[in-house]
Amino acid sequence: MSLLTTRAPAKINLTLHVLGRRPGDGYHALESLVAFAEVADTLELLPGRDLALEVFGPTAGPAGPLDDNLVLRAARHLAAGVDGLRLGAFRLHKQLPVAAGIGGGSSDAAAALRLLAELNALALDHPAVIAAARATGADVPVCLDPRARMMRGAGEEIGPVLELAPLPAVLVNPGVPVSTAPVFKALGLAVGQRLDGAEHPSVAAGLDADAVLGVIAPARNDLEAPALTVAPVIGEALALLRAQGGCRLARMSGSGATVFAIFSDTAAAQSAAGAVRAAQPGWWVEPTRLA
Repeated sequence: MSLLTTRAPAKINLTLHVLGRRPGDGYHALESLVAFAEVADTLELLPGRDLALEVFGPTAGPAGPLDDNLVLRAARHLAAGVDGLRLGAFRLHKQLPVAAGIGGGSSDAAAALRLLAELNALALDHPAVIAAARATGADVPVCLDPRARMMRGAGEEIGPVLELAPLPAVLVNPGVPVSTAPVFKALGLAVGQRLDGAEHPSVAAGLDADAVLGVIAPARNDLEAPALTVAPVIGEALALLRAQGGCRLARMSGSGATVFAIFSDTAAAQSAAGAVRAAQPGWWVEPTRLA
């Protein structure tokens, strides 16, 4: 069979409410509206007998040891659940920053599962595919079919596709890797404790851009404040985006350090990206659309 390929887009948390820490397993219970960017890693699969992985590209260095890569983890989990699973050699072109709050590794893992599902004629909702996604990481299930939807619980509850209008946006990462664990530690919730805050607004399907902004503006990212104590530069990135013409909303994604801003139109997003690059040439800056 010929080479298979797919994109692994950046996952953006337009909202992220932390409801509390579950008493049973200690996981943080979340409620998040997730969208996906046009900017992405690229994953290829050449079918073959042996499972292998090559990583290259501008952010390949920080991606970590190959054997611990989420692409291989996902493939191994699926192979454990499907007898005789056909495998092969993966080539991952890394363009997304690592430990950045945009689910790069999770999206890569989901991309691996999509390619293996295609190779083995498995539906994406096959129980073994879903089980492999959950076993690989909390953000992997929502990345299996990368379209805007709600994510709840510890990532295991995935809502239906919302078909939201694309949002012109700019993604900015100030070049500081931020691990999730210290951010949750800074949030400081004990097992069984709930976090006060307004409920997450309901999100209807098929909203246009103005309606999406109206829904998410009063919402929040509960990890933003604790992340600022871990990496204060996140605040600088947010301030720089908010100062750009046409910026309608700026917020942190995930546990950081990537932030995003939604703009009035594509031209405003492109102009803002250029201004941020000029001000901070060492930062990762990408104009894109979120949907």
